[in-house]
Formats: sequence, C-alpha cells, structure tokens
Amino acid sequence: MTEPVAGLAQMLHLGIPRRFGRALLGALRRLLGRPRATGEILLARLQGRRLRARQKLAALIGIDHRLALPETILARFPAAPALPGEGIRIFGDGVLVAGAATRIAAAFAADPGLQAVYGDALIQDHPRGPVWPLLPPAFDPELLAAVDYLAPLLACRPGALAPEIQPSCPADAAFQIAERHGASAIGHLPEILTIRRGDPADSVSPAGEGGRHRLRDALRRHLDRTGRRGSRIVSGEGGLLQVEHPLPDPLPLVSVIVPTRDRLDLLRPCLDSLAACTDWPNLEILVCDNDSREPETLAFLQALEREGRGLVVPCPGPFNFAAMNNAAAARARGALLVFVNNDVEAFRSDWLARMAREALRPEIGAVGAKLLDGEGRIQHGGIVLGTGGLVTHAHRHFPGDAPGYLAGLRATHAVSAVTAACLMVETEKFWAVGGFDAAVFAVDFNDVDLCLRLNAAGHRTLLMPGAVLHHRESASRRWTLEARARHEREIAALKKRWGPLLAQDPHYHPGFDPDLSTHARLRASFPAARPVMVRRPPA
Repeated sequence: MTEPVAGLAQMLHLGIPRRFGRALLGALRRLLGRPRATGEILLARLQGRRLRARQKLAALIGIDHRLALPETILARFPAAPALPGEGIRIFGDGVLVAGAATRIAAAFAADPGLQAVYGDALIQDHPRGPVWPLLPPAFDPELLAAVDYLAPLLACRPGALAPEIQPSCPADAAFQIAERHGASAIGHLPEILTIRRGDPADSVSPAGEGGRHRLRDALRRHLDRTGRRGSRIVSGEGGLLQVEHPLPDPLPLVSVIVPTRDRLDLLRPCLDSLAACTDWPNLEILVCDNDSREPETLAFLQALEREGRGLVVPCPGPFNFAAMNNAAAARARGALLVFVNNDVEAFRSDWLARMAREALRPEIGAVGAKLLDGEGRIQHGGIVLGTGGLVTHAHRHFPGDAPGYLAGLRATHAVSAVTAACLMVETEKFWAVGGFDAAVFAVDFNDVDLCLRLNAAGHRTLLMPGAVLHHRESASRRWTLEARARHEREIAALKKRWGPLLAQDPHYHPGFDPDLSTHARLRASFPAARPVMVRRPPA
C-alpha cells in the first residue's frame, strides 16, 4: 500500500503533535529530574539573560512546536486588483496580495538576469483554521524535488520560457528555467506575495493529489533532460518524493575516519556499530589516535590492527581535530571519505549508501547525516549560518521523529554546511580544496569552513536526512581556559574569512527569529512591511 503524501500545509508543521497534558508532564519530569540544569535556567532568567534561559530550557525539555499564525493576519493582506502586466507569466494557485504585482515587476526591472521570482505565502486550508506561513529558502532544486514550495506562485519574465512551452505546474517551469538559464536565475522575494485558501485534498489544486502527480512528472522530465535517466523517483518518509541516484558497479572503497584519545567507552560502541550497521561491502576504518594512554585502549587498538579490522594512524601532540583527520585522509585508500566522531553510533544499515548516492554526484561536495542526541531529539539537521550568535544546527532539540519545517528533517536539501561528526565527501574534492584548515580551525568550525570552501568551488553541500545516526555530542570534550581562548580565536577567524555569508544564510529564511532553535519562532516584526532584497542561490 502506498503511503499517503503529505500536503504542503502539513509540511509546514514543525513538530509531532502531542497531547498537551502529556507534553507538560514530560517537561515537568525533566525539570524536576535535573535540578542543577533547572537552577541554571532560573538564574539566567533572574539575571535578565532571557536568550540563555530559553536556549537552556529548549536543551532540557526539547521543542514541540507548530508555527501557526492567527486568522486575523489574513486581513492585513487584501487581494491584488490586477496581475502583473508586460507579459509576465504567472503560475501557481495562490492569490496575489495588494502590491505584489508591483514588487514583482520592480524586481525584474532592477535585475536583467533575473528570469523568475517567487515569494512567501500564507496558507489556510480550512475556514477559521490556523494560518501557516510558507517561508521558502533561496531556490533549491533538491528540496523542490520533494516539496513543491513554489505551488502558490512562480512569476516568469517575458522570454524566460519559450512561448510554446506550457508548464504543467510552477515546479515544471522552474526546472526548465534552471536548465536554460541556471539556478541562480530564479530569485526569492522574502515577503508575503500570495495567500492560498482551500482544501489540500482538492485534486485540481497544485497542492492536491493532481498537483503531486504533476510534480512527479515534471521531476521525471527534468531528470531525463539533465542526463539522469538512471535516477529513480521513489516515495520516501512521509510519502515525500525522493530521487534515488544510481551507485557505480562495483561499489568504491569508502574510508571511515574516527579520531579519538582514549575514551574506549565511546570508541568501542562506535566502531562496533559501524561494523554491524553499515550495509557497504567495501569499507576501511582508520582510527586517528591522539596519544591514548590507557592500557585497555592501547590493547584494543593493537587488536584492531592485528585482526585486520582497522588501521591506527598515530597523531601525537596537542589535540588538533582538523590535522588528525587530514593525516588519516592522507593514508586513506577510499574514493569516498567519511569523517565520524568517536561518540557517534550507527543503527540503520543503509546510512552510508544513502549518503554515497549524493556524494558521488559531480556537483555535490559534502553530505551530512541527521543526528539524534542521547534523548532521541534532533542534534544535527544541517548547519545554519547567522543564527545562535554565529552558526547553529538546524531543528536542534526538536523531536527525533519530527518532519521539520518544509520537511527539512525528511527531504534531502541544500544547506550551507554540515557537521564533521558525520560528513562524507569524495576524496578528490576534499583535497582539491586543501582538506581541513588545521592551521586556522584546529578544533572548531573546520567543518563549516570546509563546506564553505567546497561551495565556493562549485560543489553544493547537502543534508541527507534519510541517513540517521546517534550522536552523544561532545561526550569526549573537556573545556579548559586554553580551549576557550582557542575557541574565541577560531570564532574571530570564521568571521574574518566568511563574514558576509554569516550575515544571512541563503538556505534559511530571514523571517525566522535567529535566536533559540532554528525554525522555532518568527521574528517579532514578522511580517515586516519593508523593502527586501531578492535572494539568489549560491552561484
């Protein structure tokens, strides 16, 4: 039986709905069971450090949230009296709001290279029901393959499409424009341009069943036109469309690199899980040993090599995560490198194959996995720039089974960076950008810096949520005064090298509050009535 496909409004739900009483009871149990952490929250609140208090509370009890707006907000956006003129073609089932036509025309007039533009939308599926804000990223064909976030509106410049072309849906038009002019020719106006009311089960609406069939057909044609006839379209988690790219035959050797210093209590279950829960026949394990001293650890590492289960790469001296990984990568024989922290454990056998299907594509650089913390909540769902003061993990502290905003915890999509706690990249691409920068980012932000350099070289970074592992984050890390000083230096270095990108992540909507967890709350000023810049995907 085919799993039902979720509608667009359902993809805007952030968390799994739970009964209020049960959720409240669970929160109270966590607060009472962790008196020290609860005391830190209360102290931060009494000291006026509200952001720190909210962050600590989220880390303790998690986030179970739906991003909804009151029905009255729709009255602030009356329908537009007319459509854009001058030959601008409009696709989608949203109703343009007043002023939208003028802003669309102005965007085209200001930028001759802009071939198509879309905006934000407010969606209400049922009268007097909740209003869901649709806040899409800069154009991302990977996400569009699963989630038709263009369904309410795509406006196309005259000549963007040949006159004889009649797209079946906004996504179909976007795919063809991207093929003809490049993905950067499609821009996003981060403001409310449309409102959509109606039943998502409507078979005529682009958001209904007929629309989903049209999206699948448009995606199939797009794959065929771009030389990917061997890629299959399958139904993924939640009924989302998922493109499954073919793997080469024979499968290439994959080198899994695990840094450690003692902590056999972490290393042993990590390596055992990789051996037991990795469905990939051609695998080598390299352990970067940073001066382990405990006899039990040394005996384990000796047995690992003696039994042919892995290679130990000595990495003596002060802890330098980037240098250790580089040293092991230089010894690796695999066509693919997978960097895995010693506090990560695999539990689904297909995690590596799912990541490899993406990482082997020529246009893809780093690929990251979805990681769950010790409480089963989201620890990593991609890295978002410009949030949490600098960078943070997307959907952090959400329930582990949450779909995420716009299905971001289920659908493969572009992100600015992923964590090196579980990061895959082709060996050739890794060395083409110089590997990790061990001189500047010895411990922190080396993964962010690597991904941004891969992006700058023309390779997109992807999150593959279908690859899921456990991560006991920083379980092996100890803060010292020296470590904190080094951390501050690396923060300054990241700002100096990538400052403009840190101002606003192109894959994250500026309407979200940059504090607390990502996707959890709108800015207090949303929706802002102010001029906005057209956002383009990274070139």
